[in-house]
Order: sequence, then C-alpha cells, then structure tokens
Amino acid sequence: MRLEALRIRNYKVFRDLELRDLPPFGVLVGANGTGKSTLFDVFGFLHDSLTGNVRQALDARGRFREVLSRDTDKPVITIELQYRMSIVGVSRLVTYRLEIGEEQQRPVVLREILRYKRGAHGKPFHFLDFARGAGYAIRNEEDFSQPDEALEREPQELAAPDMLALKGLGQFERFKAANALRELIEAWHVSDFHINLARGRKEAAGAGEHLSESGDNLPRVAQYLHEQHPAIFAAILETMRRRVPGISQVEPRLTEDGYLTLRFQDGSFKTPFVDRYVSDGTIKMLAYLVLLYDPQPHPLLCVEEPENQLYPRLMRELAEEFRDYAQRGGQVLVSTHSPDLLNACGLDEVFWLVKQDGYTQIRRARDDAQVAAYMAAGDQMGQLWKQGLLTGADPL
Repeated sequence: MRLEALRIRNYKVFRDLELRDLPPFGVLVGANGTGKSTLFDVFGFLHDSLTGNVRQALDARGRFREVLSRDTDKPVITIELQYRMSIVGVSRLVTYRLEIGEEQQRPVVLREILRYKRGAHGKPFHFLDFARGAGYAIRNEEDFSQPDEALEREPQELAAPDMLALKGLGQFERFKAANALRELIEAWHVSDFHINLARGRKEAAGAGEHLSESGDNLPRVAQYLHEQHPAIFAAILETMRRRVPGISQVEPRLTEDGYLTLRFQDGSFKTPFVDRYVSDGTIKMLAYLVLLYDPQPHPLLCVEEPENQLYPRLMRELAEEFRDYAQRGGQVLVSTHSPDLLNACGLDEVFWLVKQDGYTQIRRARDDAQVAAYMAAGDQMGQLWKQGLLTGADPL
C-alpha cells in the first residue's frame, strides 16, 4: 500500500499543488526556497496531527496563520491523499481529505473525509465523514452484499474539534480503511537527521528497532541489528568497508555504567576508537545504511539532501539503495542538489519545483518532451539539470 496522489492547497508556498502517479522512488530538485522542505513537512504535519492533534502540529510550525498561504482568498488548508489498498480481495483507490480552518483564533478540522468506490461504477462512498469534531463512520464497510442505503452509520463525537477522527476511529479494526491509513501515517519516516545527535553515549534502554527521525538512537539500532539480524548487520559492515577507507569494523559496545557507544576499527590500528573521532560522513553513511537495510521498511521515507557530507561518487550506489528500499515496500522521496544523484535517476523518477509569483508548482521530467528526448538519446538527468534544461529549476 503506497501513496498514488497528493494534493495540497494553501500550505505555505503551495497555493494549489498536485502530484499524481507517484513512483516508488521519487527525487525532487529545485532552487533554495522553492518548497522542497515544505513538501516533506506536509507529511510531517499529518504525522504530528495524528500522534497529537492539529493545534499542536500547527503550533510547532508557527501556528495556523504562519502555515496558511499568504494572501489567499480562502483561509482553509486542504491536504488530500490517495492510496490503493485491497478491500475484500479487490484493489481500491481510497481518498483521504482533510480541511483545516480557524475559528475564534483556534484551529478547527472543518472537514475530514475517507471515501472509495464500492463498485466499478458510481461515485465514491463516504465511509468516514466528520466536521468540527462530530460525524459518522460506516461500521460494516466490507459488507458489499448490502446496498449503500443499508450500510450502518455509527455516529461519533470527538474530544475536541482539532482532533482527527482518523486518530480515534483508526484504532478499531472494523473501520478497515481508516485503520489502514492510520497505521500507514504512523509509520512514515520524515528524516531530520542530526550528526551531533547520533554521536556519543546513549542509554541502553529505549526505542531501538528503527532509526529515529533525528538519528539519536543509532547505537541502539546498530545493537539491535547486530544481535537480532546478524546477516543484515554483516551486509552493512561490508558496505561500510567498501565506501569508507580504513574502516574494517563497527561494533556497538555496552559500557560498564550501562551506556551504549559505537566503536570503529581502523585496519591500520590495533585499538578501536569511539564515534566522536570519526568523520561526519562516516557517521552519516552508517546511519543511512542502518535506515535503508531496515528489515521492516517504512511505508514512506522522506530524506533531504542525502549528498551532504558524502563523497559524490557514492551517490549512484545510494540511489540504488533507495530504489531497492522502495521495491521492498517502502516508498521513497528524496530532495537533492546533487547532479551525481540525479544522474542515477530515470525519467519517471524526477520532479522539479518552480516558484512563480510567490507560489510553487511542480513539474515532472517525463512530461517535458525535450528532457524525455535527451534521456532517450542517452543523456543523464544531472547533466541536463546542470545545462539548465529543467526549465525553472534554477534560481536565475
């Protein structure tokens, strides 16, 4: 189950942006300030709204008026997702629509809808429909033997008008589509990796099966893979040896006072050294490998500018690992300023952002006849970008 389409209205620089037919692996390019980080923040906002509430998610971003697009004539933030899932053995396109406004200086969920077609014909049916904290959900949505009018509506009232119905109802298995979407969003990973947080001693207790968004639990995840998935950890070490000169071993070590540290072995020396003595690029490469070799891929992984601190020639291999991750079930979106990374991308995988009159639109490489012709003739995407052929992607 992966995202197929996304529409955003009145969210910062996105006055009205639409993405359709999203690929398993997608790469975004654009000048500074065009909205690459903002696009990823939309996913983070939905995640934060689900784990907390809409008010908290907006407060973390400067409150409603700072998130709302400037000078809009309709002060409503709209986010719409489409994803495909199997329901009673049939693949169905499910749409989730969220509209957020402000009333009495407080954010309010004006409308929240989950819909899909019950049959091959007709309009999509609303299986969840809420406004301002009250609404209904269909409790027997999988009973396709019943006509629409015989479906059972279960009225519900939420604790507050800034709470998502998806949060409350999505925990119940009887609301299948809502449950699946809740689990999907909760498992998204929008990377906000900080090298300084990944270094140093860490408490042995805590989340350790998946790398956190900031990377602050890197030693715990390394220990988990080392103990529970030794073959995967061995593959990570082999890749590290190929890419980082001198590194022959990485070992998570439990200290006498109960903390975890990462110790690196340089083949030239007998004594291993702790992570504070290795380069930023070494730490970042290890973190990416731990993330990308995860036995249970996140359904959506967003990574900003992975090329920072890494040697340019490593970008092709990293692109292949992002692509492999997507093929294992984890959709990947990456933003970049790296021609080397773009050179490893196909025509269907590249998008670029263009800012005009203060707002951003998105273009796709496969829809540009000139770019498609050059790629068919054997050119590489990164070279086309450097030559200015991704029209509007450059700041000048």
